[in-house]
Amino acid sequence: MTIDLRTFAVATAGFCAFVNLYSVQALLPMLAKEFGVGAGEISWLMTAGTAAIALTAPFTGALADVVGRKRLIGAAMFAVVVPTFLMILVKSVAAFAFWRFVQGLLLPPIFAVAVAYIGDEWPPHDVTRIAGIYISGTSIGGFCGRFIPGVLTDLVGWRLAFVVVALLTFAAASIVTLTLPRERHFVRSGGLAASLSQMLRHFRDPQLVATYAIGFGVLFNFIATFTYVSFHLAAPPYLFSPALLGALFLTYLVSSPIVPWVGRGIALFGRRPFVLGVVALWIVGALLLLAAPVSIIIAGLTLCAVCGMVCQAVSTGYVTMTAKEGRSSAVGLYATAYYVGGSAGAFLGGLAWTFAGWAGCVAAIVAMQAIIAVIVANAWGR
Repeated sequence: MTIDLRTFAVATAGFCAFVNLYSVQALLPMLAKEFGVGAGEISWLMTAGTAAIALTAPFTGALADVVGRKRLIGAAMFAVVVPTFLMILVKSVAAFAFWRFVQGLLLPPIFAVAVAYIGDEWPPHDVTRIAGIYISGTSIGGFCGRFIPGVLTDLVGWRLAFVVVALLTFAAASIVTLTLPRERHFVRSGGLAASLSQMLRHFRDPQLVATYAIGFGVLFNFIATFTYVSFHLAAPPYLFSPALLGALFLTYLVSSPIVPWVGRGIALFGRRPFVLGVVALWIVGALLLLAAPVSIIIAGLTLCAVCGMVCQAVSTGYVTMTAKEGRSSAVGLYATAYYVGGSAGAFLGGLAWTFAGWAGCVAAIVAMQAIIAVIVANAWGR
């Protein structure tokens, strides 16, 4: 499979967004100890970022429909360097959460607009393949966002780790600015008001609304799984260090060569049967997380990562194909649902952890997977 510079650029944009979003996740147990707080309170560092994204994503999409794609993507990528760097100065969880919130505000112009760019600039038959490559970029970014700060925290401390993340972000922004072509097929809307009106019309499409609900469930499960498994494995008898917790996210990389072939799976089985089969495997992966041996937990995390990424690739591609107008705002609404789900996963996962431990978290994850399956079976078109 060949990847041209344009494809590499949108994958790099996805990498940049997700390396920042997940840069604190593997560090949460260590940060909880440093700041003297519990798992529920330190998880606000994840919630702050996802809540900011949920708040601004649809409006970012409307703005992109007016001003264009590349300009907004590039400006946001350079801007996100600032809060990422300033996180090294924080002295409290509240200050840390503030800069995470600012960081989150700047991420939708990167990933939501990049997905809309894919829908505009590639022919319909190629959208799922390119969306899969883009999702691979996000999965590599998600892995690097956890692994690199985890290793660097053990070596030089978490503050210098965030300096490295800021430098990575600047490098990614430079690459995208130099290699992403200006949009050729994008048609500007009739103004911001018209674009916002167009955004509201997306709620009349039951296929889009169902896909938004699926997106909610996908990130709910990702955040609940990978946030609280860190607390599970940082506790006795495992006692994982930040570097080892970051290494857990090698499971993300397994999805990178698989996701670009999602289109072929859909062609063979049909979108709905294919995704239902993926969700069934996802449930198996979640149940494996209840085992005691680390090897079985890692196998479960791998299944969860791959199945979640596949569901995300299918849902993202489905939004771009279903929305006939205002793709940026359609993707923005999907991002809002997705990141509201992530915030809910962090919050409700914290409650489950507090009251029922790791088993309670897994129960919440499996319940959400079942809800996704019901939505896919009943709401997606044949």
